[in-house]
Amino acid sequence: MRRLSELREHVRFTRMIAIQKKIVVDERGKPQEVIIPWGQFCELCEALGLDLDKQAQADLRATRRDWSRRNTAAFKPLSAL
Repeated sequence: MRRLSELREHVRFTRMIAIQKKIVVDERGKPQEVIIPWGQFCELCEALGLDLDKQAQADLRATRRDWSRRNTAAFKPLSAL
């Protein structure tokens, strides 16, 4: 689980997504809604972690906390995976 947070951060900051979108405007031309393809919506949810359950979110928060505190005992070496 610890490695997952590192990968998610990498994806979040390095992957550019070209979003195909339709913008719905009101009678004055002011944007009101955006419609995107379902597949892209699912990709965005996964990249942002919106698809994670409460336990996974708590694990990611704990991972960030351990990482910022330099708690190396909380992580396994790559050779152990």
